[in-house]
Amino acid sequence: MSREFELHERLAADTILLGRTRLCEVRLMNEKTWPWVILVPAIAGIREIYELSETQQQRLMTESSELSRAMMEAFGGDKMNVAALGNMVPQLHVHHIVRFKGDPAWPGPVWGTQAPVPYEENELARMKQALEPVLASLA
Repeated sequence: MSREFELHERLAADTILLGRTRLCEVRLMNEKTWPWVILVPAIAGIREIYELSETQQQRLMTESSELSRAMMEAFGGDKMNVAALGNMVPQLHVHHIVRFKGDPAWPGPVWGTQAPVPYEENELARMKQALEPVLASLA
């Protein structure tokens, strides 16, 4: 009996679905301080990148690289942070965070710096619009 992909409850609570690629769900972290998008491979039971097949690993790297490039073009950041930590959420997910010199956590990591600042409805609409070309690049 094969299991179906199911998004971890913490990711479901903290993120907003933007779309899907060939491999991943593309989700926006509900934290307006930074442009922050997460790729979640839509494969049941995967916790680590090495658990993906070689083809899936290559696809994840391609999607991650394209997402990083498109986000930097869209937001003009100083640095792109990409991380797959999984300490709080064991399901494999890869964070893509555009960083700016002088942002509230610069130059340190964004985790634990401040309480999350969720998007208001109009801000979320603007962010989704800004991310349209980013999502198109992943199609």
